[in-house]
Amino acid sequence: MKKILFILAMASIFLCPTSRAEEDVAALSGSNNIFAGDRDIAFLTEDEIPTGAKFLPLPPKPGEASFYNDWMRYEWGKTMRDTERGKQAREDAVHTLEYFAKIYAEPLGITISKENTPEIYKLLDRLLATTRLCNQKSKSRLMRVRPFVKFNEPTPVPEDEERLKTNSSYPSGHTTMGWAIALVLSEINPARQDEILKRGFEYGESRVIVGFHFQSDVDAARVITSALVNRLHANNEFVNQMQKAKAEFLAKSAE
Repeated sequence: MKKILFILAMASIFLCPTSRAEEDVAALSGSNNIFAGDRDIAFLTEDEIPTGAKFLPLPPKPGEASFYNDWMRYEWGKTMRDTERGKQAREDAVHTLEYFAKIYAEPLGITISKENTPEIYKLLDRLLATTRLCNQKSKSRLMRVRPFVKFNEPTPVPEDEERLKTNSSYPSGHTTMGWAIALVLSEINPARQDEILKRGFEYGESRVIVGFHFQSDVDAARVITSALVNRLHANNEFVNQMQKAKAEFLAKSAE
């Protein structure tokens, strides 16, 4: 019986016509998460940010083999929601600088704050502004319906559902921010790179667990983020701020 139900479920996803939500994909709004002042403090302009539309693939569509992985990962995520990992995923819905400073402090090895590490804090503040511009540019390519909307199911973060249900799922904006910080901090303290990158990986994975993103959204975000951070190393302001941040880290570590 379970096998029959599984086959029927798969058929409904891969063989049936697309949902009304998916037909309305063009009517969805773009990312609107740029903060006031982001363009003033970002390291790059929108024109300088890598154009994901020129090198990222389109997200998988129902009926394609790669969508099967998206669906299976979505189902896996639901099994994690009542665990400690699920609790972390709910907390990871936050994407403020203060929250990132909190979750990366332990893997980095020092407290991150405006008072304790002003140069690192400034670096991350400007980095997040840059990633928000990147998200706006990346999400404007097409409007992919989010998993919780497509499958018409609730999430563990109901307070975010209304705001995000008309915002593109591809690529994952949270992942872009979290992975960018992980890449930069792992350069500041390469001795703790594994711990830092692990937390960055988990932050993106959390979006699958709570049902706001497909796995392919997260995967694409990690690619665009790697390209973005690589481009940042050709920006003098970023390079100079990184040098200040590294010097500050060494000084704080020696205390």
